[in-house]
Amino acid sequence: MTTLTMAKALTAGLRRAMERDPKVILFGEDIGRLGGVFRVTDGLQKDFGEHRVMDSPLAESGIVGAAVGLAMRGYRPVVEIQFDGFVYPAFDQIVSQVAKMHRRTEGLVRMPIVIRIPYGGGIGAVEHHSESPEAYFTHTAGLRVISPSDPNAAFLTIQQAIASDDPVVYFEPKRRYWDKGEVDLTVDATDRHQVPGPWRARLARTGSDVTVVCYGPMVRTCLEAAEASVDVSLEVIDLQSLSPLDMDTIVQSVERTGRLVVVHEASANGGLGAEVAARVMERCFYSLEAPVLRVTGFDVPYPPSRLEEHFLPDLDRVLDAVDRAMAY
Repeated sequence: MTTLTMAKALTAGLRRAMERDPKVILFGEDIGRLGGVFRVTDGLQKDFGEHRVMDSPLAESGIVGAAVGLAMRGYRPVVEIQFDGFVYPAFDQIVSQVAKMHRRTEGLVRMPIVIRIPYGGGIGAVEHHSESPEAYFTHTAGLRVISPSDPNAAFLTIQQAIASDDPVVYFEPKRRYWDKGEVDLTVDATDRHQVPGPWRARLARTGSDVTVVCYGPMVRTCLEAAEASVDVSLEVIDLQSLSPLDMDTIVQSVERTGRLVVVHEASANGGLGAEVAARVMERCFYSLEAPVLRVTGFDVPYPPSRLEEHFLPDLDRVLDAVDRAMAY
C-alpha cells in the first residue's frame, strides 16, 4: 500500500489508463504544461507527449464537442472541466449529444468519454467555483455519474470510468484533493475478479441504529459524525455511483436499521437525496421506524466564501438529523 493524496491517486489512475490503452487521450484548460489547476495531470504531458495530453482553448462546449468527435473515431477522451460552475456552457453538448448518441445510432456509435469535474465547496473559492451540479446529470438518461470519496476509490474508479463504453461524468470533490489515504497500486482496476465495478455503493462503516447515505466530500464528514456519536450506532454508506444508484445496498442497510439520513452538499430541492428517499420509501416502507431525513445545502445560490461554512452540512447538522430520526 502507498500513501497518496486524492489528487495524486487520480494522477496515478490516469497514468495507468494511458499506459494500458494508447487511445486514451486527455485535454482541457491548462492540463498540459501546468498540470491543471489542482495539478491532477501534473507530469503526464511530459511522459506521454503533447499529442495525448493537450491544452485546449477556454471553450467548454468546444472541449466536449471535440470529445464527441474523437469518441466517434475510436478514441477514449478524458476531458477536464476546470471548475464545476464552468460546465454549463458544455451542458447542451453533454445532454443532447454525449448522453444520446449511443441510443440514437442504435449502438453503432459508442461514447467512451469521461468528463472530469472538480466540484463542491469548502476551499474559499470565488463565485462559480464551488457548485454541486450533479443532479442535472443524474437526471439525464444515458450518462453514468461517479464521485469518489477517498484516494483508493479515486485511483480505481477513474480507471474503470475510462474503460467504460458509456459516457461518465466524473465528479471530484475538490476539498478532498489533499486528503491522504492508502492506495493499492498493484491492483488491476479493470479486473472484475479483483475489484467490484464502480457502480456499487461502498459500506464505509457498519452500524445498527441509523443508516447514513452520502457521497463525495460528505463521506468524511459522515464518518466523523459516526465516530462522534456515542449512544447511536451509525452505518455509513458511500454511494460512489450516483447514476445508476446501487439501491440494493441501501435497502439492505435500512431494513436492518429502520432509519435513514441522506447527506449531500447540493441544495435539497430536486437533489439526489430526494431520489434516494423516494426509492427507500417504495421498497422499505414497512421497515422504516422514522421518516427519511435529508441534510443538505440550503436552497440558495452558493454563498460567498466567508459564509460557506454556514451553507455546507457539517458534523453537528448530521448528528442533529440522527437525533431527530431516533426521536420517533
